[in-house]
Amino acid sequence: MELEETNDFFDTLRLGSWVQIGHPVVVEIMAGAGFDWLAIDLEHSAINIREAEDLIRIIELSCVRPFVRLASNNPEQIKRVMDSGAHGVIVPMVKTRDDAERAVKAAKYPPGGNRSIGLARAQRYGARFDEYFQWQKQNTMVVVQIEHIDAIQNLDEIFDVDGVDAFITGPYDLSGSLGAPGEFESKEFTEAMNHIQKMAKKFNIPGGRHIVEPDPVQLQQSIEAGERFVAYGIDTRMLDVACRAGVAISKARVKK
Repeated sequence: MELEETNDFFDTLRLGSWVQIGHPVVVEIMAGAGFDWLAIDLEHSAINIREAEDLIRIIELSCVRPFVRLASNNPEQIKRVMDSGAHGVIVPMVKTRDDAERAVKAAKYPPGGNRSIGLARAQRYGARFDEYFQWQKQNTMVVVQIEHIDAIQNLDEIFDVDGVDAFITGPYDLSGSLGAPGEFESKEFTEAMNHIQKMAKKFNIPGGRHIVEPDPVQLQQSIEAGERFVAYGIDTRMLDVACRAGVAISKARVKK
């Protein structure tokens, strides 16, 4: 993929998915399915930085936007995945303005940030550094994960940070911080999600949720709610759900 402008990337619905299986075939299949973006998950997988670079390469060559979900809000990791060619980072556990500002600065070169300047895959090993330097000023995408009650209480400050392009909600961690992991129908969780949507509209910041289970009904609900950055499933869950569905039909047949 050439270094295309991404200023209008979030102007419409952008559907993506999560990658935890560090194998080229997996991302090749998912990219070929037509997702707008794919996020390589370094937080909850065994994928290392070398494997991530190969996966980024395949995603990019498939004309899909490569994101990396970081293991933490770590400037060193942000630098390495951006140098590997990621077009953006998804930053977990952003709870405060300072968290958001630190991520933005780590993703961008001076004077807009403090990312160290090097020559790697993103800069085509130096051959296209000038082009990349200009591109990254406006096109490096920073997505914050809203997944803790502390973040809910600081949304006005987080969403006000220049350079935060979008957000995505992590339902399991958010519900866990509310004292009820996985209870997505609870009053507290529903109120938190409604508050996120209200603040997103106030600050006109695009975002959505991670629909962990590949549920088309939930996806349709997210789209109808106006969410614009939605993660649909995880490669591991898609594989598991499809396998179990077939096995269930077989077992039901045997019992008859």
